[in-house]
Amino acid sequence: MNRAVHIATRPATQVMRLSRLGSLHQCRLSFMRQLTRRMARENWSFHCDRFDIDANGVGVALLRAHTGTRDYTLVAFSHDLPAEKRSDRVIAEAWDATFTLFDGRPTDADIARLRENVPLQEAGRITQNELTLSRANRSVRLWSYIIDALAKGTQPDPREIAKVGYLMRTTAVYGSGKFGASDREQIAARPEFTAPFQVEMLTVYLIRWFVRDLINGMAKASHEQAIPLDPQIAQSLGIGNSTGLGMAPFLINHPILLHKWIAAREEAISRVRLIEQANEGEIAALNRAFVGAKTLCATWASDHPIQQEKCAALRADLLKIEQYLHEHLMPNRPWDHMMIWAEHALSIEGQECLASLLLEPYGPLVDDLTTQMHTAPEFRPIDGAMLCEEVLDLAQQRFDWAFEVDWTSRTETSRAWYISEEKLEPRLGERYDEPITPYEQPLAPARDVAHMCMALKAYDPKARVGQFAQDYPEHRHMIRRLQSCAGHEYAEIHDNTIGADLLPIDMLRAKLSFFGATKFDPRSDRWLRITMFAGAPYPSDLHEENSDLWVYPSGAA
Repeated sequence: MNRAVHIATRPATQVMRLSRLGSLHQCRLSFMRQLTRRMARENWSFHCDRFDIDANGVGVALLRAHTGTRDYTLVAFSHDLPAEKRSDRVIAEAWDATFTLFDGRPTDADIARLRENVPLQEAGRITQNELTLSRANRSVRLWSYIIDALAKGTQPDPREIAKVGYLMRTTAVYGSGKFGASDREQIAARPEFTAPFQVEMLTVYLIRWFVRDLINGMAKASHEQAIPLDPQIAQSLGIGNSTGLGMAPFLINHPILLHKWIAAREEAISRVRLIEQANEGEIAALNRAFVGAKTLCATWASDHPIQQEKCAALRADLLKIEQYLHEHLMPNRPWDHMMIWAEHALSIEGQECLASLLLEPYGPLVDDLTTQMHTAPEFRPIDGAMLCEEVLDLAQQRFDWAFEVDWTSRTETSRAWYISEEKLEPRLGERYDEPITPYEQPLAPARDVAHMCMALKAYDPKARVGQFAQDYPEHRHMIRRLQSCAGHEYAEIHDNTIGADLLPIDMLRAKLSFFGATKFDPRSDRWLRITMFAGAPYPSDLHEENSDLWVYPSGAA
């Protein structure tokens, strides 16, 4: 292929490995930044309709976003939670705050109904008038430290703030019909919610506003001479999130949506690599984002040994990138040259950070790709008329690597995904140590396609696959998956999702990077903490000039 005419997107064999997916960074296509750009561009207005919370932090608040045509109200219930009941685990039954995003403006009757249900979370029920259900816990040490400082009339030390980065962390933001909430299909046609996860991102954005006002109110209630939190310190704070195995299967269960996300990012990278010459403004914009990325990385801490190693590699890579930008002239297609250099000079973590940074100067070139990141229902009925040999060809094209795995090996099949009876959440168990195989979920497409192909190879290649599916119904799900995902290069993870060396946190990070999360902090191989909207302007300060690059601490325009 003539590189002077076209630069191909990176192949799935490179991009779809878990080691790379687990190294993705937020970028300008991320869902949080899509939301803040839209809110500013469309001049959304925000209103505090109610803030009835006492000195102990107990009460209700109503914070409303008005798009110009619709209202969305965060209904927040704040609680005085005893320390012994505070837990980030999914089995928790009480939280410092619970929330729902109401579609419109709730009446007193709605508030009364929600008061009986929202604090119960899974044990309660909401209706199609509610779009999300969420809960959050305080970062106890930082919360107490800030209230004490403000009550004394002093500002907290920004260095102490940076160690945590948030005052509350959510442990779930449920949407898409869960627990009675509105189905996505009911709202997907609304322009503000066409892009993925916009209703969840709006919920978190409004929660952040609520948290700032709550801590200011509680400080004031504790001492009448208290001062409000400094706006710059408040802006540096995000909302934390604890995310576990419940999110991990999403990428496997939604292969076409995964393709859409990855394809948009890869197309954006390809477009930037095609830039023949970078002008001074574009180079300056990249440098501003780069400085912000360095600052962000300097405050990224983790106790997990794998993430510590990756953070150290990234800091070293950022120094290499800085040296490259300083020492190299900008030749024709400078960013293509830089990406080629990065493949040999940087870690995977550094390569993906650079790829995200290179998009920053080119919003007009790549932002249209955000309209291609959603999809309709993904799986279609099986085309029973397809020949068995055609299905085999599809399998070979999409899963050629899977046929090199020894699926009889205990090491390669040591894990099994199942659904917890107590919480109806995905879990990952040890197949040969626990009696869970009968409850296994179909979350190992590579193994399943290999087994299907063994049966297909012993079948008449000219037979219709519909007949094969009748004879071997256990393979129907893989036939449907292969047919539905045909033509979607990035639909499948190119790794074993049930092997002994699986790190589920790689799947979590991949998804959360598209949300726009920062400061990934694994707490084990199965759950992690992140920060959301750190640096974003609050509703009263949001405008087009500051609606995007807020993610970079010193990169805001």
